[in-house]
Amino acid sequence: MNTMPSRPPKRVLALAVAAILLPSSLAAQEGGEFPMPVIEVIGKSDDAVSRQTGSVVLIDREALELIQPLSTDDALRRVAGINTATEDETAIVANLGIRGLSASESKSLILEDGVPVAPGLFIGNERYFNPRIQRVERIEVLRGPQGTLYGRNTIGGAIKYVTRRLDPDAPSLTARLNVGSYGQLDQIVSGSMPLGDTFRVGGSVANLQRDGFGDNLTTGEENYDKDVLGYRVSAEWEPTADLFFRLAYDNVEDSSNARGGHRLLATPATYPTAYPVLSDVFDTRAGLDVVDQSVESDGLALTAEWNINENWTLRNVLSQRQDDSTTPIDFDNLPEGDLDVPAIYTNEQTSEELQLLYEGDRLAGVIGYYSLEANATTVFDVLLDNVLAGLNAQTFGDVDTSTWSIFGNFTYDLTDTISVTLGGRYTEDERTSQVLRRTYLGGFSEYFGGAGFAIATTSDFLGTNSWDDFSPTVSLAWQPSSSNNFYFTYSQGFKGGGFDPRAQSTAAPDLNGNGIGLTTNGVADSEDIFEFMSFDPETVDSFELGWKYQGGSYSHAVAVFHMDYTDIQVPGSVGTDTDNDGVNDTFTGVTTNAGAATITGIEYEGTLDLGSDVFTGGDSLNLAWSLGILDGNYDEFINAFGVDISGQVEIQNTPEATLSTTLSYMTPFAGGDLNAQATVSYRGDSSQFEIPFPALDQEAYSLWNASVVWDSENGAWQLGLHGRNLTDEEYRVSGYDFV
Repeated sequence: MNTMPSRPPKRVLALAVAAILLPSSLAAQEGGEFPMPVIEVIGKSDDAVSRQTGSVVLIDREALELIQPLSTDDALRRVAGINTATEDETAIVANLGIRGLSASESKSLILEDGVPVAPGLFIGNERYFNPRIQRVERIEVLRGPQGTLYGRNTIGGAIKYVTRRLDPDAPSLTARLNVGSYGQLDQIVSGSMPLGDTFRVGGSVANLQRDGFGDNLTTGEENYDKDVLGYRVSAEWEPTADLFFRLAYDNVEDSSNARGGHRLLATPATYPTAYPVLSDVFDTRAGLDVVDQSVESDGLALTAEWNINENWTLRNVLSQRQDDSTTPIDFDNLPEGDLDVPAIYTNEQTSEELQLLYEGDRLAGVIGYYSLEANATTVFDVLLDNVLAGLNAQTFGDVDTSTWSIFGNFTYDLTDTISVTLGGRYTEDERTSQVLRRTYLGGFSEYFGGAGFAIATTSDFLGTNSWDDFSPTVSLAWQPSSSNNFYFTYSQGFKGGGFDPRAQSTAAPDLNGNGIGLTTNGVADSEDIFEFMSFDPETVDSFELGWKYQGGSYSHAVAVFHMDYTDIQVPGSVGTDTDNDGVNDTFTGVTTNAGAATITGIEYEGTLDLGSDVFTGGDSLNLAWSLGILDGNYDEFINAFGVDISGQVEIQNTPEATLSTTLSYMTPFAGGDLNAQATVSYRGDSSQFEIPFPALDQEAYSLWNASVVWDSENGAWQLGLHGRNLTDEEYRVSGYDFV
């Protein structure tokens, strides 16, 4: 059995120094006066978050500066209902799940400045889109289905990363240096320059370095190191007060070493070489080195906004993104070639969104059109030397996605205290998939520099399927006073269907009952193969009741929700009869709509001002907390033998309780402000897989982070000391059952 430890799993200390290298008044304007980029749902008014008829969390730049998160997913760990599980392949990859949904599946949408990323072949967009935290101005989290505003793959919700507009009046330059334990050295520089009254350019670059927490004893490389370079450049043109254009390009490249896991058990006596369990969980013996770890992602986006008049605004976002990843995945984490998987992933997409927004005295809303064309290609080998020297099972997959939708969402104030929101989105979704699976001898294939040759084809499939969906939403809000907002929301969401690239077309049974089939009489039946390879969308109906309160020293947001899932896509295996004797003698991977589940939960977030002038004049003491309670169960879960095992399975990587509490203290110091924070977060027991596996599952644990940050009075300098995981807690982020 193998497991991947946490990151950062050991005590980590970092010293951060930031300098505004041009006059501080300019930087103050950049952070405060100028509006955020154009794609917004929450709005810009001071009470916009509290007035939302739904569960919304906003993490602004001030909060990000104080906590100095290592990444965007690190910042999101403080939000109730967010499940983060760092991926085991690369330093810039993160898995994000919302409200009990698995962080390993594409059920939540991630956007940066309104631009979504299409799910890949084996991966969802929430896994391979983790933008650099250094360029993020704020993070908006919308929990619960967002099908009306964002369409497919928003069952859990949407997470929006928002970057700032450039300063139109004066140049600015900011530099930050982070120095920490394990050789951490981060260099971040950003700036902008107006080139006239209406045009300005800007950019940022981040070079992030850190030594490994352990060593690869086979290759000699460091394990769990970080080597990331990212940059973003943008140009903005504002010819009039009512017209705005932005062209932005970003690129991030991760050259960190491949991350090897830790074996929990020694090799069995029958294994060719005896390997005891390593004493350091951050060391590894993984020996796959036919390819180097490499991840590169870039994107180009053109945003336009026209304020037609005081009521109407027209917005358009045209974007193109692509990423290329090469990764060696050594599942057994041993020098031998047993379950060694080198893989190549490439994804590209072009999207277009047009919005027409209206804001009147009582009515406000948006109507729009969205389209996306995307392609995802994957190829990987599976070397099985311990079964037969040079045996290799290769999978090649290519998926084209074409989708478009029209949507509308409007809120009408029935009275001064009661409002109703109605919305709907119609989507047409089409996918074309090629799946080619072949058996090789002679080792790795030509894709990975090997001399292997194909001896058999176990799957050769090409198919197209299409679906349509209408996702409605309705909300009723009552705001009896400026301090209280009560709401009820019903919404629907769906995750798109597709084809399973793991499935073998040669294993398709006689599903249509016509007596013809590869596993029945050796004759291919195209209907059976199509049905066997494909799976339909899954849907959810969500009901939420909430109360938001903002008082003098206390505020909170409480949400109670119930989510009912049908046709859940269950990746699994089915029995296959290869010799037509009526007995299943092997298995093949396949995704089916074999599940149904319900999730009920409570989210409680709040802040409390504990007082001012507590210890000295001008100081303040504050407490903030975030609590999430979930009760999720499968109502149906059909296994490979057609048996409902819903009573034996759990929702993957989903603790019943999460809690984060932060105590903050601010006091005038040395001509500036000194901010001290201590955060304790708790995560309950969770299961690595649907079927519990105690040897790999993660028990409940707590983490303690703390920071002290000083800001100069004019805002030109910032000095911070940050400590993470101060109790040296070790915890697992993933695992595999390969003995």
